[in-house]
Amino acid sequence: MYVDTAKTKRGNKTYIRNLLRTSYREDGKVKHKTVLNLSICSQEEIAAIKVALKYKGNLTALSSLKNVKTILGKSIGAVWTMKLIAERTQVLKALGNTQEAKLALLQVIVRVIDQGSRLSAVRFAKRHAVCEILGIKKLNEDDLYENPAWLARKQEDIEKKLFKNRFPGKTTTLFLYDVTSSYLEGNQNEFADWGYNRDKKKGKKQIVVGLLTGPDGLPVAVRVFAGNTVDTKTVAEQVRILARNFDVKDVTLVGDRGMLKGPQVAALPDDFRYVTAISKPQIRKKLNDKIFQYELFTEKISEVDEDGVRYILRRNPIRKEEIVRNRESKFDSIKEFADKQTKYLGDHPRASVATALKKVNAKIKKLAAAKWLCAKVETSTQN
Repeated sequence: MYVDTAKTKRGNKTYIRNLLRTSYREDGKVKHKTVLNLSICSQEEIAAIKVALKYKGNLTALSSLKNVKTILGKSIGAVWTMKLIAERTQVLKALGNTQEAKLALLQVIVRVIDQGSRLSAVRFAKRHAVCEILGIKKLNEDDLYENPAWLARKQEDIEKKLFKNRFPGKTTTLFLYDVTSSYLEGNQNEFADWGYNRDKKKGKKQIVVGLLTGPDGLPVAVRVFAGNTVDTKTVAEQVRILARNFDVKDVTLVGDRGMLKGPQVAALPDDFRYVTAISKPQIRKKLNDKIFQYELFTEKISEVDEDGVRYILRRNPIRKEEIVRNRESKFDSIKEFADKQTKYLGDHPRASVATALKKVNAKIKKLAAAKWLCAKVETSTQN
């Protein structure tokens, strides 16, 4: 392998052509094959390639050369792999080929490889050839801070393209939906507000995030709501996405018991069905009204129809074990507390039995065990 350099003069201009070529013998004749056009390389880079080829059999000899400077180039592998994944999953196609689209893809790639701030993404680009691979001419943190505004404007269009690419020629009818929340350290977020904090972070505002997925559990749409939005108020937005943006019919929407309640079910379009769970008070009411019977809650699945609503009943063996363990744990805790009170009464003859009994009953009430556990005083006579 060698570098073939040729000069061509046209008029007053001289053109230099550099090709990386290799020689091989075929049918007794020596032939040449061009491996790569190096004309875009600078003269210094061409000279470096020639030196490397000259000493390819003994690269250690390069250390003895004078005025040879080595530098570490940018990493390529991780970024290139992420770009291929973006192509195969149609993300690249959905985003487009504009500068803003490339910046958005850059932020996705950096987020996957090296989570951090947008400033750290700029530093990442100095170590990895992300700009070179994606074709981004310039990059600074201001560009990345402005890029989410472009994403917000294009969000629905991008979601539509991804949806069509995932389900070409067919329309899925099953969608899963749930919400979560994320607390914020600052107060400047437009959606930041007080609400039910799933992260158990007291004194922190939050945002609510609603995620709609396909039957495979992969996202098809995501929306951010104010931190004080209750779960049920996010359903209408997701139904709008399904009905208008994705133009799907005959939908079955799956949500938990806190998501799909009476008002939300009533607001569903006629061609929408739903799957959800009913609450304990609703189950008790059905039992009291003789619509359900305890005998139906077995390991075998049972069905009950009422006014066009289909109920699927089955005993959950895992939940059964959880209830047993929970009850045993409460009983052990209350018994330990009662034994301590009994010992205290034995060690202090003038202590009030009624006060001790009151404390034990308060413990029973606190642990919500009053329906199946009670405390009473027993006196024993000693001979």
